[in-house]
Amino acid sequence: MASRSRLRLAAAGENPIPQSKSGGEGGTERKPEEARRREVTDLGGGSEVVHVPRFVAREAAWGWFDYLDKRIPWTRPTIRVFGRSAVQPRDTCYVADEGLTDLRYSGHQPHAHSWDEFPVLKDILKAVHEALPGSHFNSLLLNRYKTGSDYVSWHADDEPLYGPTPEIASVTLGCEREFLLRKKLTKSQASLGSGEVAPKRLKVSAPQQHSFLLKHGSLLVMRGYTQRDWQHSVPKRAKASSPRINLTFRRVL
Repeated sequence: MASRSRLRLAAAGENPIPQSKSGGEGGTERKPEEARRREVTDLGGGSEVVHVPRFVAREAAWGWFDYLDKRIPWTRPTIRVFGRSAVQPRDTCYVADEGLTDLRYSGHQPHAHSWDEFPVLKDILKAVHEALPGSHFNSLLLNRYKTGSDYVSWHADDEPLYGPTPEIASVTLGCEREFLLRKKLTKSQASLGSGEVAPKRLKVSAPQQHSFLLKHGSLLVMRGYTQRDWQHSVPKRAKASSPRINLTFRRVL
């Protein structure tokens, strides 16, 4: 079952989130303690997730959404999954600093666009950096989930180009979607689960899981050894009838 057992609320003055002059819902200005509230989940083993439900004011977030939905050159590439070709179940676009190592995943190498092509992305990057002092993101993968049938399956962003303990920041715009985390199986657990090594009939317990509901204008950050020890996914959801745009910021070493 999903768990939120090690969640704590960070102090209001810890790493403050920049305020939007336009205020929150209905045009009213949000209280600083409400805007700065963040939930920190200690996953154990040096892994941590930070969730900021109201990273940006609602109307400002809709402005970002409308710009990206219309201006980004979205593509839906063909990728390789378990040895088979398939159309990726979401739209995507890649933006990065010049001169970085090329991004490759599932047999696909996306074209790297420049930040200068989309000025709003530089504004969002600045807001993320201000919210996460000490962070230095230089690449961005955008995904657009047009309906609840679009998804991303279980995986970890553990490519060598991100280093052993990458900080990964994810901004959600539009339709809220569920974000799942599950602990990777150890080699012994995987062997037992596959039936390869089973001198006795031992029950393999289900991996530990956490669930986060990512709403419009929220920010979620994975830190430490989260990519080494955990996998994450955005599953299909029939009730998600409108588009969601996700911006995932990473640092390529």
